[in-house]
Amino acid sequence: MQATLLPPRNTVLCAPITAGRDLGSCLVANVRMEDLISAELTRAGFQMVANHEACERTIRIPIERWLELGALLILGRNDRSARLRNSDGDILAWKGAEEPEDCEEEIHTDADCFLVVYPWDLLRMNEEVVALMDESSLAGHVSPTASVSGHVRLGSGSQILPGTVIEGPVVIGRDCVIGPNAYIRGATSIGANCNIGHGSTILNSAIYPETEIASHCHVEDSIVGSYVSIGSGTKIDASSSGKGNVTSMVRGNELDTFREKLGVFIGDGVRIGVNCSIGSGVKIGLGRKLPAGTVVAEDLL
Repeated sequence: MQATLLPPRNTVLCAPITAGRDLGSCLVANVRMEDLISAELTRAGFQMVANHEACERTIRIPIERWLELGALLILGRNDRSARLRNSDGDILAWKGAEEPEDCEEEIHTDADCFLVVYPWDLLRMNEEVVALMDESSLAGHVSPTASVSGHVRLGSGSQILPGTVIEGPVVIGRDCVIGPNAYIRGATSIGANCNIGHGSTILNSAIYPETEIASHCHVEDSIVGSYVSIGSGTKIDASSSGKGNVTSMVRGNELDTFREKLGVFIGDGVRIGVNCSIGSGVKIGLGRKLPAGTVVAEDLL
């Protein structure tokens, strides 16, 4: 079976994480999304081909679709041209035609498949991939007084300093410094060359490479871009204040994220001063600078 990944049709709604990078280059468990999906499909027995090499038997998959492989295999084994839909009615993939509308048949699946449209969908994808880890690998140095449990992958050259507690599933890239006395809990990924300071807490988040989170910070249910600096004592609120699901503004519309807990989405190069407070569902755009003590309750894009 052949498969090809199609470029996303609209990445603006996933800002600020897609500001300065395409969706396929966004990191999921510290791996580029495009590389991750291609590797998963290859392991499942698909031959990956470029878009211009696609033929009638090639399954066309828009890269913003996160698919359960079993559903995809059902489509692949279908003899006629067909499109695959999830329970929400979204088209996930198709074969036998260049456009899904031209397919002869339709296959429905109740499998756990979804579209990556908004930044909180990226967070969900990161959660699911990190949670699938079934083994640990500690290539860096772990202090004898640190505690590491669950499935944890630690890159070469990284250091887990005294008093730090890590509860997997957690992925940490190379050349990171974590702690002392930090607390990291899954499902969390931390990219290469990151520093997580003394007494800071990172829960269920994706931290992109080259980012520094200073001492006594709290980051939860968030995605933090590359080359970000977060000053000491900064707190990110991930709660809905008892009002049901967290909402977030997108192009002037307040959207239900369908999450009871959601932190923030911080673009590359952001500088946040000490003792800032950032509300749930907020997005901070590329290169923004927040003075010490800033309270952020709305998007800064």
